[in-house]
Amino acid sequence: MSQWLVLVIAMAAVCAVVISVVVLRQRRITDDDDPSETPDVIEYMVMMIGVVYAIVLGLAIAGVWEGRGGAQADVLAEAQALHEIKARVQVYPPGVRDQVRADVDAYASFVADKEWRYMRAHDELSPQGTQLLDKVRTDIAQYDPKGDLGQQAYQPLLDQVTAADQARTERGQSAGATMPGMVWFGLITGGLVTVGLIFTLQIRRSARELLLAGLFSALIAFLLFLIWDLDAPFGDGLAVGSSAFRDIVLRQ
Repeated sequence: MSQWLVLVIAMAAVCAVVISVVVLRQRRITDDDDPSETPDVIEYMVMMIGVVYAIVLGLAIAGVWEGRGGAQADVLAEAQALHEIKARVQVYPPGVRDQVRADVDAYASFVADKEWRYMRAHDELSPQGTQLLDKVRTDIAQYDPKGDLGQQAYQPLLDQVTAADQARTERGQSAGATMPGMVWFGLITGGLVTVGLIFTLQIRRSARELLLAGLFSALIAFLLFLIWDLDAPFGDGLAVGSSAFRDIVLRQ
């Protein structure tokens, strides 16, 4: 089932629950009830709790969005380092040059085609990807360049392999969800409390009040879904893609 379909169902369910509670609650109110009798302190508490929860939601969204941006930067850094290896190895003899480029392409193809799915399923890097990158490192480290150009390119090539390995490690650290369970408990509980507090304002069954109550609850559900989706940068939905390896390294 698509995540966006789940979002639509969740938002519709939240709206239905809130509107149903409002309608059922309204049936129990007597004719002499006066909605203007809501104490000012309750309105103040509802406002303050709503503001605090909005700040918490904003911080959570900013945090997961920054994490997604960092994951995207790691992918670009890894792909660029692999591209530099293919470019700098030009000064090596044809046999060594072709072997290094072939191993870089094999690693990039594996990452783009298979490791992305592996990360989504296991929240970690695949051992085979690590072995393929180690093969690139071995190709460069074990070759002893004889000419001046080869000697000058040797250390920069090793530095680019190190940069790719470091970016890969950081990509692996972002493979799974990073939001602590305690934070999720606070976000969900705060959402329930915030939505529940709107019932203290004696909402009537007018079309305007029901619409606002439904939209408010749907907005809370959407923001929580957005945080959950962005919390896994390499998951589904608004995930970081592997197109950088195809565009920069493989030139596909």
